[in-house]
Amino acid sequence: MSDHSFVVGTAGHIDHGKSTLITALTGIDPDRLDEEKRRGMTIDLGFAHMRLPGGREVGIVDVPGHARFIRNMLAGTHGVDAVMLVVAADEGVMPQTREHLEIVDLLDVSRGLVVISKVDLVDEAWLELVTAEVREALKETALAGAVVLPVSAVTGRGLSELKAALDELLDEATPRADVGRPRLPVDRVFTMSGFGTVATGTLADGSINVGDELEVVPRRRLVRVRGLQRHNHSVETALPGSRVAANIAGVEKSELARGDVLALPGSLQSTRRIDAKVRVVASAPRPVRHGAELQLHTGTTEVGCRVIVLDGDAIEPGEAGWVQLYLDRTVAAAPNDRFVLRVPSPSLTLAGGRFVDVAPRKHARHDTAVSESLGRRAAGDVLQEELRKYPRGVAASALLKATMAPDSDLEGLRAHRVGEWLYADEAWNALASQATDEVAAYHAAHPMRHGMAREELRSRLRLTSSSFPAVLASLVGEGRLEERDGAIAAPDHQVAVQTSDGPAARLLQLLGEHPFAPPSLSEAMERTGAGPEVVRALAQRGEVVRVSDEIGFTRAAYAEAVAIVKDLIATSGSVTVAQLRDRMGASRRPVLALLEHLDGERVTRRVGDQRVLFR
Repeated sequence: MSDHSFVVGTAGHIDHGKSTLITALTGIDPDRLDEEKRRGMTIDLGFAHMRLPGGREVGIVDVPGHARFIRNMLAGTHGVDAVMLVVAADEGVMPQTREHLEIVDLLDVSRGLVVISKVDLVDEAWLELVTAEVREALKETALAGAVVLPVSAVTGRGLSELKAALDELLDEATPRADVGRPRLPVDRVFTMSGFGTVATGTLADGSINVGDELEVVPRRRLVRVRGLQRHNHSVETALPGSRVAANIAGVEKSELARGDVLALPGSLQSTRRIDAKVRVVASAPRPVRHGAELQLHTGTTEVGCRVIVLDGDAIEPGEAGWVQLYLDRTVAAAPNDRFVLRVPSPSLTLAGGRFVDVAPRKHARHDTAVSESLGRRAAGDVLQEELRKYPRGVAASALLKATMAPDSDLEGLRAHRVGEWLYADEAWNALASQATDEVAAYHAAHPMRHGMAREELRSRLRLTSSSFPAVLASLVGEGRLEERDGAIAAPDHQVAVQTSDGPAARLLQLLGEHPFAPPSLSEAMERTGAGPEVVRALAQRGEVVRVSDEIGFTRAAYAEAVAIVKDLIATSGSVTVAQLRDRMGASRRPVLALLEHLDGERVTRRVGDQRVLFR
């Protein structure tokens, strides 16, 4: 038995014999609900499976034809490899036949065939007319030129030919890709005695195994796979493309519903805003207008949405355009998922297309840059366009998660890499320019300061604490900035302080008049008019050595004082505050501040009341 299976969906008007045909083909009655039996119609999704003559295993999704249950039909067409359109020979092409064809077209299901059912009820001449009518109806659709087969589920006519045609049709289909991100859009939830909650759907994008931990998106509940069935047989692993029934532990039936998606934890987006390319059905009675309130159907999800038309005020029938969809609630979605937009009342299919970005920013309307970016993204340049969303950079791992791209795609990315952070080239250049501009403005405002504090620059650039160190290191490495004693400066910045005259000169003169017994810096500033900026600048230049907040020596006085300390220790083996005070002819306060400063600089070391040289 091949591990790969394919899914065929039915489409067609109510009571055109879809369920009867499936039962004749597979021996399985897809009408599983009592109500369906009683009313003789399919009101919910039904499932059957069969093995084709070539050995290929096929799951068949039977969908309802009644207009009231059109949303179920949309759920059923998610994930199908081919479609089987059923048209009753005695009725021919009906309005719902055409609507189903439009939906199949919008969902881009281009592989299919047509069954003219109930041929036992008509003569050959009538059958010929109906066949011609069907071919005409297919002309402008994705099924143009499809095989058309006459079949009778009652007499068995055409059943073997239909199986062979399905085999041949699926010869062209390739097994679903396994990209390592499995997701199971839930179309049915029920409880089985002794097993608990069971969810069914068509698996896409990856495999799941018994024992796997999965996340219910968008509910963000973690569950575990207790068991898996494919076509009523228990399996340990289910592959993409399979119709799967998953026995789930960790969630009650009431906590799971159609529209939820089971996926690996953290692998699938929850979103309320989606960028998409929309095509309006040519036969639509109205355009898709900006601000329209419509029903969005995607996968097994149905949700109300508001349409923001990005390029104009409306998209006319037969035309296509870019839109942003704002949803009534959060749903699970992935790029390239197909969708349909319908008018809730009166019920009709208006448009459809595919998602391009499931985590977009809000856009300005009538902005050609937005349309151009979406066009590039739709053409496959997803990673590059996603990177453009992050003017303040993004971690490589986060970028890959957002786009569901493999690590290897980073190799061709046009980006500036800073550690683990990535920046689009234009974003990096803008960030670097802002950084140099902010530092230049700081120097202009504070010419006597050495530079800007690291945290202040980080805040002004609006960077995270995790990305800033790497960004700063790169800017320094490029020669745009320098780091000096923890402050950030422009490479050519010099502290602008005038020491020949003015407040700085007066401050240095005052401190020099009593070199070992200078007034407190507060008093000195008050007497000379020198502000804190002047003191800071003189300290950074080394003209003043601050040994405490309030005590500062001139450069010459400090050097002489250090020499006296070392001489006293060399002579006596140690020095005390009193000894140094007597030798310097100073008061206790500046002498004590000097020795504590020298302790901090590891020139001296305190032992009791004495200081010795630091060894």
